[in-house]
Order: sequence, then structure tokens, then C-alpha cells
Amino acid sequence: MGEPAILVRNLGKMYRIGGPVERYRTFRDSVAQSFARAGRRLLLWFGGGDGAEPKYETIWALNDVSFEIQPGEVVGVIGRNGAGKSTLLKILSRITEPTEGRAVVRGRVGSLLEVGTGFHPELTGRENVYLNGAILGMKRAEVDRKFDEIVDFAEMGKFIDTPVKHYSSGMYVRLAFSVAAHLDTDILLVDEVLGVGDVKFQQKCIGRMQDRTFAGKTILFVSHNLTAISNFCPRTVYLDRGQVVKDGDTKEVLPLYLTDGEATFARDLAMAARRAVHGELWRCMKRATLLRDGTETGVFPVGSPWTLRVECEIPEVLAGKGLNFGFTISDMTDRVAIGANTQQYGFLRRAEAGPMRFEARLGRLPLTPGRYRVSLYLGDGQRDHEVIENACQFDVMWTPQEAVVRPPHVGLLHEFVEWK
Repeated sequence: MGEPAILVRNLGKMYRIGGPVERYRTFRDSVAQSFARAGRRLLLWFGGGDGAEPKYETIWALNDVSFEIQPGEVVGVIGRNGAGKSTLLKILSRITEPTEGRAVVRGRVGSLLEVGTGFHPELTGRENVYLNGAILGMKRAEVDRKFDEIVDFAEMGKFIDTPVKHYSSGMYVRLAFSVAAHLDTDILLVDEVLGVGDVKFQQKCIGRMQDRTFAGKTILFVSHNLTAISNFCPRTVYLDRGQVVKDGDTKEVLPLYLTDGEATFARDLAMAARRAVHGELWRCMKRATLLRDGTETGVFPVGSPWTLRVECEIPEVLAGKGLNFGFTISDMTDRVAIGANTQQYGFLRRAEAGPMRFEARLGRLPLTPGRYRVSLYLGDGQRDHEVIENACQFDVMWTPQEAVVRPPHVGLLHEFVEWK
């Protein structure tokens, strides 16, 4: 194995927060600060103060981070807000220096970190394309060859000669990604900035990074979109509070990240907000749990069994009434993918005072990778007297199955297709 494209060893970045505002100092500022120090020492000598320097609070955005990325590897970086992901990319892009440790980057680096990074607002889109190429060390003739392809991909033909200060955030991102994707870089650093673009363009960007023209490029991809990480990155680094929690195979890292924290797949519903569609409001549902093969979990591989368990407490006043329990599964844009209730299966049960439990099981979960929400409803077969929206949520992850090696890119449902 040759030299790594990115080598990070014991990397740390400390920021000072609070205290006096640090600014660029002039000679006059330095002289004044020297006199101030002398004054504090005199106060200390005569007992008029403690002579202490102004105190700062420090925070470590990164702390003892180490990993290697080989040429051509595609690596995802995940973590909650404030975990240190963007700080890591800024150090690798040479925007900021580390406090300790070292980071070695071998090759041309293209960065897409924040909206407008690397663009001069007074220059036109055309001029900024050539400016970015020059920064990357490319000759004008090289940029000329790629220019039309860059503009077409970004869909910026009408606005390419407009100063970028007049661009919307989405236009910024489209052009910035197109420049980074098409110019001759060895390493591409992509932050969550892709979330600014519309859904169609995000899919276009992911498709571009999966294209054969990207083969051989080293990509470090920071995102909260776990579906994109799952589909695109064979390896993932999980950061938390500036430290590496786990670095390894994506299908092993993502479940750890998803189950680290509040378990929304097992939720106490006693205080959950609920409503009635018609009639009186019931308050029977007490707890909802998602299970796979009898184990509580919030992570389900595509095609795995899926079980919803809801525990209820039926009051005496409802004894003898027909009970219709149902659920819906929706994606994060509230598109309903699956819905079912007991009545449609001829399973309208008579209520019995005391505890009751409903279980709904799918033998093979047909959803494509992504995050989904489960909403619950309970009624008498005529009206819904208790509706709890977004009672719990779960994630569907891709694992190769039935000779299907890559996940579907469109739609909510996945079913095996026989080809001849």
C-alpha cells in the first residue's frame, strides 16, 4: 500500500471563547498591552490586585483525531452538530491551522465547505471559474476545455456573466460544486453545503460523484443525510465532541450513530400529543416499540422483518366497544409509504378494560434506505378517537440482497425485479 492521500495524526484544534475580543494588533496596541501588564504587576506589588491576565474559556473542537485515507477512497464523516466535522475539513483545506498534531494532504484539493467559499463576490461566475482553476494550479487552457461542461452541469448559462454577489445560495452551490467536480483535483472535500440545493440537484451531485469520471479521486464527504452516506461511502468516520468514536465499515458505523442517544424507536406515549378526528378524545395508547426479530431497534436492513408493538390501557367506559387500531409509515417529507389497520383485516376487537397490546408485523420491509416516521391511530371502526403523529421513527439501511448490489435511487419502495 502506497502513501495515504490524507494522513491525520493526533490532530487537535482549540478555540478560546469569552474574554476580551482578539483582533489584529498594531504597534500601538502592543505598546499599550505592555504598559497594561506592567500596571498589573505594580498593583500586585502594592497589594492592589491579583495581577492576573484576563481569563479565557477554551474548547477543543478536535481532540487527538487520527486516521488515514488511501488514494481513491470515498469516506463519509458523520456526527451531531458541533462534533468537529467542519473544523476537520477546514484544517485539511488549509483554511485554519491545527493547535496540535499534524495533517498531511497529498495532491490537489477541491473544497466545497460553505456557500460562497472561494468565490469573489464582485467577480462574475465566469471569472470565478477561472479564479478557482488558477488557485488549484490549473492552466487557462485546462479550464477552457472544461468550461462549457461546468456551466451546463450547474445550469447557469444565463447567469454565468452576472456578479456572484447577486446569486442565491442555491446558485452559489450549483456553480461551486460544478467547479469542484469538473476541475482536475485529486482530493474533494464536501461539507453539508449540498443540503442548500434543491432535491433534484442533490441527486445530480451524488450521481456525479458516483460517476466513472470520479474513479480514483479521494473524497471526504460530510453529511447529515445518512441515506447518501450509506449509498455512497463504503467507509465512515463517526465524530463526537471532537473525537473519533468509530472508524470503519459504513454498515457497522451508522447503526452505532443512530442508536447513540434518545431511542425514538421505543417511546413512552403517556405525555405524547394526541388528537381526535371526530368525537371524544381517548388516551389509551401508553407505549410504542419497534422490533426486529424480537429485539428493540431503530435500524432495519431493507427486506428485514419489522414489528410494531403498542401497549394500551383501556378504561372501563370503553369496555365492549369495537377497537380499530392502525398505523402509517411516512418518510421525512410526510409521504405515506405504508398504512394498515385491524378493521381492514377483519380484526375488529372488542375492548376489554385493562391492559391490551397490539402488534403489527411486516415479514419483509419493502422500503428504500432512509429515515421514516410511524404515526398511530385508535378508534371504534367509525371514527378515530386517538391519533398520535410521529409516535416513533426508524432508519432503513441498505445491505446487498437477492443479487441486488446497489440500492434503488428513486421511490419509497423496493421490490426484487427479475431480469431476462
